[in-house]
Amino acid sequence: MIRLNAFDMACVGHIQHGMWTHPRDQSTHYHRLDHWLDLARLLERGLFDGLFLADVLGIYDVLGGSADAAIRNGVQVPLLDPMLVVPGMAAVTTHLGFGVTANLSYEAPYLFARRMSTLDHLTNGRIGWNIVTGYLDSAARAMGLDRQQQHDDRYDLADEYMEVVTRLWRESWDDTAVRADRATGIYADPAQVRRIHHNGPQYRLDAHHLVAPSPQRVPVLYQAGASARGIRFAAQHAECVFLNGGPPDAVRAQITALREAAAPRRIMAFVGATPVMGRTEAEARDKLEDYRRHASVEGALAHAAASLGIDFEPFGMDEPITAQSNAIQSNVTAMARASGGVLTKRGLIDQFILGSRQKPITGSVDQVAETLISFAAATGADGFNLSRTVAPECWREAVEWLVPALQERGAYKTAYAPGTYREKLFS
Repeated sequence: MIRLNAFDMACVGHIQHGMWTHPRDQSTHYHRLDHWLDLARLLERGLFDGLFLADVLGIYDVLGGSADAAIRNGVQVPLLDPMLVVPGMAAVTTHLGFGVTANLSYEAPYLFARRMSTLDHLTNGRIGWNIVTGYLDSAARAMGLDRQQQHDDRYDLADEYMEVVTRLWRESWDDTAVRADRATGIYADPAQVRRIHHNGPQYRLDAHHLVAPSPQRVPVLYQAGASARGIRFAAQHAECVFLNGGPPDAVRAQITALREAAAPRRIMAFVGATPVMGRTEAEARDKLEDYRRHASVEGALAHAAASLGIDFEPFGMDEPITAQSNAIQSNVTAMARASGGVLTKRGLIDQFILGSRQKPITGSVDQVAETLISFAAATGADGFNLSRTVAPECWREAVEWLVPALQERGAYKTAYAPGTYREKLFS
C-alpha cells in the first residue's frame, strides 16, 4: 500500500517557486489558521497519512551574497513556526499525522523534549519529528555564531542530542507513575519519576522530564540526510526517511543502503513527488504550461544556492560549478547527476520547470497513479511526499482524483488503521 504525505511549509513559496502568483493560488493565506484547518480536513478526507511540514532557520542569502532574491520572490520567507499550527489542525481531525521539521542545533534538548511531548499529548499521539541539523550560515549568525558547524560535526552533535531527548522521553517517567488518586491526594508516584543525568561533550543535563508519558512517548522520527554520514545517522535513529527522488536505480540504491544499515530495524522511505494532473493527458500538459508561466527562475536559484551552499553568480552559464559546500551535500550530488555529471548554471535552470529542481509528474490521473505505483515497485519506496504547486487545487485533485485511482488499483488504503501515528504507519 502506497502511503501519502502532503509536503508543505508555513510560507508563501515552498518548493515550486513563483506558484503563489497564479490567480487560483491561495498560499498567501499561509498566516491564517483557517487556511491550515481547511487543509487538514481535506487531507484527512483523502486518508493521507500525514502533513509533512518543512521548516528552516535563517534566510536564503547565498545567491549574490544577499537575501534580496529570496525576499523578492517569497522563497520560504516570511515563515511561521510550524509547530504552532499543529494543535489547531489536530482539533479538527482524528487520524491525520503531523511531521514537523525542527532544527536541533540551536535549542536545548530539555526544552525541545517538552515541546514534542506536549504536541504528542495535544494530537493524541499523532506527532512526528523531521530531525534536521540545519545548513544555513544565516541561521548560525542569527543565533550569535559566525558560521554553522562542519557537516559531519553537526551529525556528531545530533547523535548526542538524540541520546538526551530519547532518555527524557523513555526513561524519566514510568507508565504507571501517574495515579491521579483523589482519595489519597497522590497525583504521581515520586518513586516512578526519576532524574535523567547526562554529561557529554556537547550537553549536560540533570533533570526530570516535565511531561508525563504521552501516547507515543517518542514522536515518529523522520530524517532526510542522504550523505554517507546522513545515512549512518538515519540508520541509527530514523523510522522514516525522506528522499528527493531521481532515477529509479539511484533511489533504489539509496533505500537499499539505508535499510541494510538499519537492519534488523524497519525503516520506511518516502520520496518527493510533484504531480500535475488532468482528466486527460492533454489537459495535464495544458495545466503544466499554465503553471510554468508563473515559475520563478530567480527564486529557484536563490533556493538552490542556499541548499548547495554555493553562490552561482560568479559562474558563467556553462562554466562548471566546482565550489566546495558545507550545506546539504546530497543535494550537490543529486543536482550534478541531473545535469549530466557536471553542475552548471544552465543545467540547473533547465531543471527548474516549475521553479524548483523537482521535475513534475505530468499526465492524466491514471497515468500519474501508474507512475507512482511503478516507481514504488522499482525502488522499494513506501510512499511519497507530494509537494504543493497551485494550492488548494493541487490538494483537492490529490484527494478527489489520485487517491481513488490508487484505490481502484488496490494500491491505497480505504480506511485509517486504529492507533497512534506510528501504529497507523507501520500497521
